[in-house]
Amino acid sequence: MIEYENLYKVNQPFFEAYHRSFNEVLESGWYILGKAVQQFETQFAAYCQTSYCCGVANGLDALMLALKSFNFEAGDEVIVPSNTYIATILAIVHNGLKPVLVEPDIATYNIDPAKIEEKITPRTRAVMVVHLYGKLCEMNRINAIADKHHLKVIEDGAQAHGASYKGKKAGSFGQFGAFSFYPTKNLGALADAGALTTNDAALFEKVFTLRNYGSRVKYYNELVGYNSRLDEMQAAFLSIKLQQLDAINHHKRKLADLYLAGLKTDFIKPVVQPDYFDVYHIFTIRHPQRDKLRDYLLQNEIKTEIHYPVPPNKQKAMKGILDDQPTPIAAEIHATTLSLPISYFHTEQDIQRVIEVMNRF
Repeated sequence: MIEYENLYKVNQPFFEAYHRSFNEVLESGWYILGKAVQQFETQFAAYCQTSYCCGVANGLDALMLALKSFNFEAGDEVIVPSNTYIATILAIVHNGLKPVLVEPDIATYNIDPAKIEEKITPRTRAVMVVHLYGKLCEMNRINAIADKHHLKVIEDGAQAHGASYKGKKAGSFGQFGAFSFYPTKNLGALADAGALTTNDAALFEKVFTLRNYGSRVKYYNELVGYNSRLDEMQAAFLSIKLQQLDAINHHKRKLADLYLAGLKTDFIKPVVQPDYFDVYHIFTIRHPQRDKLRDYLLQNEIKTEIHYPVPPNKQKAMKGILDDQPTPIAAEIHATTLSLPISYFHTEQDIQRVIEVMNRF
């Protein structure tokens, strides 16, 4: 069986270093916002080509705190791609803001810059882009639109650790970059974890304070804050894996190249463009008989996933929030997309086997 993912195998190369790191943190006696968090924040900011990084509890909190820091008014609008994972939408809703869906480019699956301006109203305050599957959005065009209309830009980089556009890394384009380190990510922790990156000192201070009960000095609370702190142990593990992130991304890009070269044209493959360095957190193809293809692959002992089977505006939780916004392009993507095995533990032989089986479909 070729598994879609196996987190034991993914993390096995790091076990020895993890054991050492675990003991160091355990024996330090300091488990919340200590040296390990500070070290990772410094390292990840440098990696993302930003001035600051603030570790938080998870990726959803990163998005929520980014929006919270701007003091938008209830009912203000945030533009967001129509085919994103639900977390991006939840961050907007939990801040009392209105998500305004913009359709993606069918070739890249990322928000289509050409469709943004038509959705801007006097209540629009921000654009929350999502670098889906490990490919950056067309940030130069998006930033130009945001500047023209005085909008904030927040990057959801949960799937794009190390991805770049014209030499600039994910998380370095907007006022904030929001990251998840959920265990399946290219830079994955061993539990929930997240971070915000920024080049703005004032915004950094704001989220730095908000994440810790609104406090910079113990027992003195300046803001109505939250408890959303990156765990000291997870920060230590992330520092270890960050040293190998480029190698992880290189491996996944090599596997992606095999798919791109070997899969027949019946399958709609990810687009490859100049100026983009894609890291393939997910390698997705599209096919009109997606469900039959998935069953066929499973019969041949190949596991796959669907990212994602239901568009946000069709989710039960979004009834009365998004269901009045039609999204035919997102619907087409969600109905036809299939994610193929492309984990750090997969071998070239695994991928060649997947290609061989798929090309017989």
